[in-house]
Amino acid sequence: MDAQILWPALAAGLLVLATHVPLGREVLARGIIFLDLAVAQVAGLGLIVAAALGFGGGSWQLQLIAVSGALLAAVVLNWSEKRWPEVQEALIGTLFVLAASAGILLLSHNPHGAEEMKTLLSGQLLWVTPDQLGPTAVLTLALLGVWFGLRRQLGRIGFYLLFAVSITASVQLVGVYLVFASLIIPALAVRRLQGRRALGIGYGVGVCGVVLGLMVSLKFDLPAGPAVVWLLALTAAVVALLLDRGKRVRNP
Repeated sequence: MDAQILWPALAAGLLVLATHVPLGREVLARGIIFLDLAVAQVAGLGLIVAAALGFGGGSWQLQLIAVSGALLAAVVLNWSEKRWPEVQEALIGTLFVLAASAGILLLSHNPHGAEEMKTLLSGQLLWVTPDQLGPTAVLTLALLGVWFGLRRQLGRIGFYLLFAVSITASVQLVGVYLVFASLIIPALAVRRLQGRRALGIGYGVGVCGVVLGLMVSLKFDLPAGPAVVWLLALTAAVVALLLDRGKRVRNP
């Protein structure tokens, strides 16, 4: 039973990491740390709106509403970065709070609203089904192809739009918290590295965090999403310390 639960959860975590590790490095380089949190929350708000309108999970209407919300947020944030770059982080934070508050208001009369909000934030990684993985894998390959093949041609708006699509897919699998953690934590661990080495170690941090987090979750019967977030952070901390120590040894 553990293996039947574990492999779809592991596959989902790895698919999320595939796009989040390179995108997270770009977010960190641009200094827009909370972009992912805001866009993920807007995508989650789209899911809440779609559910309130009666569209079930997996329906094309639900996906359209969720991705439309995220793309609209991306367009607005791209515009605000050009118009008011000095307060971009503040605007991103404001968008996050507005989207989160709107979700709470929409769920306030839903008898299962608290549980739905908890699921949106922390995800249900251990309950990912194989049916969810196929479309996500195709989308992930397409996004990676665009990112690594056309990154220089994307420009700022292209980055925002690609980011929004990636986040919309990810938040449905792993929740808002793990979306943020998988983007930012590996990037923080390798922030002083460059090129393929940074990308490779970043992926290593992410994979170790996901695997160890799922193992801890199953062993101690804990929620998978928060467990993976913590193990990602611990793994990243160890790797960052080892990298700093290695740098000091080479450059005493």
